Amino acid sequence: MAPAAFKKPPQAPPVFVGTAASIVKDTETLIERSRSLQDQIVASVEPEHASFQDVVLPMAYNEASSSLESHILVFYQAVAAEKAVRDASTEADKLIDDFSIESNMREDLYKLVDAAFQKKERLDAESQRLLEKERKDYIRNGLSLPAGSKRDRFKEIKKRLSQISIQFQKNLNEENGGLWFTNDELEGVPEDVLSTLTKGHGINEGKLRLTFKYPDLFPTLKYAKNPITRQKVFIDNENKSNQNVPLFKEAVLLRDEAARLLGYPNHAAFKIEDKMAKTPATVDEFLGDLRKRLAKGGAKEKEILHKLKEEDLKSRGEEKSFDGHYFLWDHRYYSRLQLERDYQLDQQKVAEYFPLQTTLSAMLRIFEELLGLAFVEITTEDRSAISPSGKGEDIVWHPDVQVFSVWDDEGEGQAFVGYLYTDLHPRDGKYGHAANFNLSPGFINPNGTRRYPATALVCNFSKPGPKKPSLLKHDEVVTLFHELGHGIHDLVSKTKYARFHGTSVVQDFVEAPSQMLENWCWTPSQLKALSQHYSTLSPEYLASWKEHAAGQSQPSEKIPDDLIDNLIKTKHVNDALFTLRQLHFGMFDMAVHEPTTHEELEQTDCTELYNRLRTEISCLDGPEVLGMGNDWGHGQATFGHLIGGYDAGYYGYLSSQVYSMDMFYSVFAKDPMNGKEGRRYRHAVLEKGGSQDEMKSLEDFLGRKPSSDAFYRELGLA
Repeated sequence: MAPAAFKKPPQAPPVFVGTAASIVKDTETLIERSRSLQDQIVASVEPEHASFQDVVLPMAYNEASSSLESHILVFYQAVAAEKAVRDASTEADKLIDDFSIESNMREDLYKLVDAAFQKKERLDAESQRLLEKERKDYIRNGLSLPAGSKRDRFKEIKKRLSQISIQFQKNLNEENGGLWFTNDELEGVPEDVLSTLTKGHGINEGKLRLTFKYPDLFPTLKYAKNPITRQKVFIDNENKSNQNVPLFKEAVLLRDEAARLLGYPNHAAFKIEDKMAKTPATVDEFLGDLRKRLAKGGAKEKEILHKLKEEDLKSRGEEKSFDGHYFLWDHRYYSRLQLERDYQLDQQKVAEYFPLQTTLSAMLRIFEELLGLAFVEITTEDRSAISPSGKGEDIVWHPDVQVFSVWDDEGEGQAFVGYLYTDLHPRDGKYGHAANFNLSPGFINPNGTRRYPATALVCNFSKPGPKKPSLLKHDEVVTLFHELGHGIHDLVSKTKYARFHGTSVVQDFVEAPSQMLENWCWTPSQLKALSQHYSTLSPEYLASWKEHAAGQSQPSEKIPDDLIDNLIKTKHVNDALFTLRQLHFGMFDMAVHEPTTHEELEQTDCTELYNRLRTEISCLDGPEVLGMGNDWGHGQATFGHLIGGYDAGYYGYLSSQVYSMDMFYSVFAKDPMNGKEGRRYRHAVLEKGGSQDEMKSLEDFLGRKPSSDAFYRELGLA
């Protein structure tokens, strides 16, 4: 923990005082300021005199200063409690995207940037990278096309794609569907889940309302004994955002048209060109090879689960209901049952050792020790002292939000690093998954001083109840550590330009740092360090625990070794089936973005393709075997990744594991808390952000080119 002197940071935190009335107005002012600068550069610089200093640098400074406002203006749509504020933020996002498209297609600016590039000035490495990226961005945004109808069409496509992306995500955020079930239909679902569900009245008297938010959805699919309940929940969840079906199809068609206008054979070729993979052929080969390697293991895992289902139904006297199928909605249920039967692993029991707040604090302590950081929570009384407005409530967007000031520890020089925010529970209209959002990047100001970053962790873990705190299942512990890893990447990055800050790296590398950190959640010493049984937190929680303990003695504060051993033994249980599920997402992504012809894509039924590929790849039966065809659900309409930036890039979740496993097993496996190596990793990889080629950062850290050996060994495929 940092000393008290650290409490007054040298830079005030951002404020979140936007209103439905102010957000759009502030956005328009911001855009006008940027447009005015661009016009000024064009008016004052002739191409023959264009230089990095006079053209690119002023725009880079403007990009940095604008981002301090723009990131927050568009962030409200993911987290604001008031719908009017979320709607205004969505409108701000549209305005900013439209202006970005307009700016990236200004030929007068491109001519100046190109002239500066052709001058071949001697620049520092990061400035040279910025110049090259800036020039290429203009080309990739249509300025290689002659002025006229093709360029106009390209601009029209870009604007429509922006609108689709914003609307698609808004539909997901605002989704508020649900199902009514009786207590009998929800038999097996843990009481701490049932106690949070809305109770019905009138025609729903005696029923409970189950939403499609994660804290309701996943426990039901894992624990509900009634297969009809699980089937209903699974299918309805796949149909919760069907208004996105036409938006998805329109998006993939427009992407393909835009890529072909630029001379690419398809959108995948356009998108992957700048990634580590470089070509769609490399991606297809990687995914196809992995699928072949996993097929045998997937079939074997399914066979075990299939037999378990048959035995389970027989033990309940329901053997006549066994139809020989192992369904998509069976998988979470029987995977959980398998862990309990074969590994004596009760996930509810494990969760008792991971209260959300103590687990988060323990995770921060790991980062303190490993990377040389210090986290200081800014509590209510301290918030007003550092708030620019003098009001502590202005530095958060919701009462649930926690704020931390982050510092280097004594060994790293005790300098200020930035601000970390956490917003961990679901609410209406909030972003529904787990993600890290940059609120303001770090960069060097024109006067040479450093601007410090702010980053937000947005998750949807269950809310604390009257008798229990929020408790994390082990997979939620992994999720929290993963997303916190992105936040740390965002915080410790030190780049000259905002463009390259933090996680602004190529897509097929961005997940690697966080994926590597997931290994800490499978290490005995770190599981012990992260744990604290909730009954030890307060007398009230102890009393609550005793109500259900049936005379047992109070559990130890830390998770016992036998439970850790059982947990670690499950790390690779059903690995093949899990990875095949990821392959389904990655191969569907490539299929819709890599058509042979545009006409072929026009004829493609994305729903049919999504469900057919899932059946072919995942090894699990879907409703199609019940005669419901391949249009029973529209999973692609719930797939925010493919509209929100991971298009022709979802493969990166798998390919980046090659790098993450290589880093972990080469450097950290023997001693995960080696502070010397942790700090080396911080400075060699995380600190660089996207300011240099990601492969260089990786090779500098490893001391060699990366190898896939650890990745395949981890999957049991070496």
